[in-house]
Amino acid sequence: MAVKVAVVFDDKCHPDRCNLECMAYCPPMRTGTEVIWLSEETGRAVISEETCIACGICITKCPFDAIRIVNLPDELGEEMVHRYGRNQFRLFRLPVPKEGHVIGLLGPNGIGKTTVINILAGQLVPNLGGYEEKADWDRALEAYAGTEMQNYLRPLAEGTRRTALKPQYVDRLPLVQKEEVGTLLEGVDERGELDAVVQDMELGGFLDSPLKTLSGGELQRTAIAATLLKDADAYFFDEPSSYLDIHQRLKVARVIHDLSRRRSVVVVEHDLAILDFLAETVYLLYGEKGTYGIVAQPRPVRSAINVYLEGYLPAENVRIRRREIRFEARAPRPEWKAETLLTFSPLEVELDGFFLETEGGVVRKGEVVGVLGPNATGKTTFIRVLAGELRPKTGGVEGEGRVSYKPQYIQLAYEGSVRELLLGRIGKQVESSYFRTEVASPLELDPIYEKEVASLAGGEQQRVAIALALGADADIYLLDEPSAYLDSNQRMEAARGIRRAMENAGKTALIVDHDVYFIDMVADSLMVFTGEPGRTGRGTGPYSMRDGMNRFLRAVDVSFRRDRDTQRPRINNPDSKLDRLQKAAGEFYYQVA
Repeated sequence: MAVKVAVVFDDKCHPDRCNLECMAYCPPMRTGTEVIWLSEETGRAVISEETCIACGICITKCPFDAIRIVNLPDELGEEMVHRYGRNQFRLFRLPVPKEGHVIGLLGPNGIGKTTVINILAGQLVPNLGGYEEKADWDRALEAYAGTEMQNYLRPLAEGTRRTALKPQYVDRLPLVQKEEVGTLLEGVDERGELDAVVQDMELGGFLDSPLKTLSGGELQRTAIAATLLKDADAYFFDEPSSYLDIHQRLKVARVIHDLSRRRSVVVVEHDLAILDFLAETVYLLYGEKGTYGIVAQPRPVRSAINVYLEGYLPAENVRIRRREIRFEARAPRPEWKAETLLTFSPLEVELDGFFLETEGGVVRKGEVVGVLGPNATGKTTFIRVLAGELRPKTGGVEGEGRVSYKPQYIQLAYEGSVRELLLGRIGKQVESSYFRTEVASPLELDPIYEKEVASLAGGEQQRVAIALALGADADIYLLDEPSAYLDSNQRMEAARGIRRAMENAGKTALIVDHDVYFIDMVADSLMVFTGEPGRTGRGTGPYSMRDGMNRFLRAVDVSFRRDRDTQRPRINNPDSKLDRLQKAAGEFYYQVA
């Protein structure tokens, strides 16, 4: 008998705004069998998994897409780890942390990765599906008797295994931590390594600053530092690379890898290049977002990422993506030839003690320009000049194009659903075939159209913000860090969607991002920023992709090789034979044709 999973998304179920189609069209309900009813506590629909026949009619009839019903293999029934409640998300299986290893977790958002690390960090007691009773460690230990998982969980339950967890959404830290950075870190320094961690994380410039004044990258490094300073047996890092530039990402990866030599480390990471560089073993998670998640068997990191890109798990005989994600071995076309849309003369900008200068350049119709460089070297400042938010001290921008701007930090202050927000901001364009095909589909907006904007998670807010920007009637689209909080698959689909939208509509985009894979997939040319972070910045380009990548990676002293099977870029170990050969040849990213 199959395991039936029936989920009702409370944030999308609106009985007061529908005709209760789920009940009216349910075949057993029409013959007198109670399958669906409204909860007296929440007023939302409740589905009986015992009497449901999984016909799927309620799924298609619900006007708000609030219902999911899935049949899973019977053998999974005994492997349920946690269930949040009746008709709510459930997780199957757990990975096993190992001392001396970095374990990576890879999978879509909403599939259970954060639930996994909350359980392994001791912040959530697994209820094994028994949501009606209070979760109990004794039951969990009995369920895992004689396994490696029991050996891990027992000291956790007894309080003798100490854990440290770096949360996913670091931009929320100022809401709960009011003190200055230095004071916060002194308070959590259990290992007596404050000075070394401050140096490794490059925090010296803002130790006296309150958290509320920090940028996203500074908050991320502060959160990682606070986690590293705790004296724990197992460390958990949930998306440690968000908001960091590639130099900082590699530095964090090296610090975490060094920590793993004497501790257990588990990392959730969506930057595939960094995950490949950092982890030895990866557990893929698959399932249906918000409905259920299954932890697959462990794989070596190279095999795990290649299988993930292919979209098919052979050992599990499960397809997790409709199409394979491919990378090209050769560099893109060296020059974009089209009508000039925007010209900027050499610019000088002064802003709060920061000085930026850029070379003059042109942006052409239909071109996507990637913008790469370390944090705090003027990329966002430059984008704000193009958006008309800042006036340069010298120089200027010429062009008649209308501008649509997605800022780095998103604030969607709106009371209502995602659909209502989109209709209010960009009108009937939301219903057009162009928007549905080129914007909504790659950004996976359908499942969140009826969600309240105030309830959106970070990745959902990002997708809506990108849609608002791309849906505006403009000639130039400026997107600042669109990959932040998107999972690996969403990043690649978003890159493909942005690329297609610009090509098909003959529009132009400038995109600031730190995910090199994302930029490689979306951009035709590159601007490169260098300088002393927080003090001076210099922007050059646009260059061809090969020239731009080589200039950028030469500045941060990183080289990439190509995977022999998928052609995806992989970071070379510093000073390895390949690293030395490619740097000597001046080919830091693209293989020589």
